[in-house]
Amino acid sequence: MTKILAALALAIGARMAIAGPTASSIADLPEAVAFAQDLEKRHGFDATALINQFSAAQTNSRVLQLIAPPASPTQRSWERYRPRFINEQRINGGVRFWQENALTLARARALYGVPEEVIVAIIGIETVYGKNTGNFGVLEALATLAFQYPRRADFFRSELEQFLLLSRENRLDPLSVKGSFAGAIGIPQFMPGSQRRYAVDFDGDERIDLSNSLEDAIGSVARFLEQHGWQAGQPVAIPAKLPGTPDASLIEAGIRPSLKAGDLFLRGIKANAAPESTVTLVDLVSPGRDTEYWLGFENFYVITRYNRSSFYAMSVFQLSEEIRRRMPLTGDEKTAMNQR
Repeated sequence: MTKILAALALAIGARMAIAGPTASSIADLPEAVAFAQDLEKRHGFDATALINQFSAAQTNSRVLQLIAPPASPTQRSWERYRPRFINEQRINGGVRFWQENALTLARARALYGVPEEVIVAIIGIETVYGKNTGNFGVLEALATLAFQYPRRADFFRSELEQFLLLSRENRLDPLSVKGSFAGAIGIPQFMPGSQRRYAVDFDGDERIDLSNSLEDAIGSVARFLEQHGWQAGQPVAIPAKLPGTPDASLIEAGIRPSLKAGDLFLRGIKANAAPESTVTLVDLVSPGRDTEYWLGFENFYVITRYNRSSFYAMSVFQLSEEIRRRMPLTGDEKTAMNQR
């Protein structure tokens, strides 16, 4: 171990002597060296090999720019947010995606209880059905955030660790994997930790490939939601009417359903929900316009485990509803309608 540490120190010192104090190689960061040593102890990695991989990655200023909060934050606006994801491109694309992958989607629904339209909507919002999966090097992006973004360093160091384990398990070259600026991978944009915990080999080829296998992507989205508590056959959200501005405590109750619909009704909040239903009050605000209110059920909360934003969850829900409405009726559905 002493010889390894000495070799690492000499290698880093040589690089710094060449590159100078402003060197941007990930391998020149003391935190990266300590991280490599820690993975050697806990997971049996070769620390020297990891440092060599880090030396091929640079601190990516674009990643840091994209992850940073805006200097002048704009007000939340559902009116601006919604059209980004609920539009003709994603609706029509979702119908085609469903038609082309109908058997796989039906199998995922049967196994995990998640409706086809919800799976389709998530993939549509994340990558426009696999068209935009990201072109950042995942190792470089995660390492940049792990060692150069103190605000969330612990999270991204954990994801970098998961990514290296994932690469080793799947015999991938970590430097070859592409993804988002935050390190999300593939058609459903799973973070490495989520891929290792929830992704499934849904096409039966004995490997999980979220970048190239639509079947693996579909099954993995469904299992992710199922593992986070998706309730098969239960609603996601319903619109609510309020007599005015709600008490702040109702909004501050949080995104996890904890309010009874019956109690909200007594406070003037009307919705088509059973009184015993446990819900959350969702406020979709838009500056200069009346706030849109909904009651969210447990399945609404489950969607926020994919992206912790009520705007995101409502976009998934509303896009899924639009896609389902546009889907052509099957023969059995046409027969059932004609018999009514």
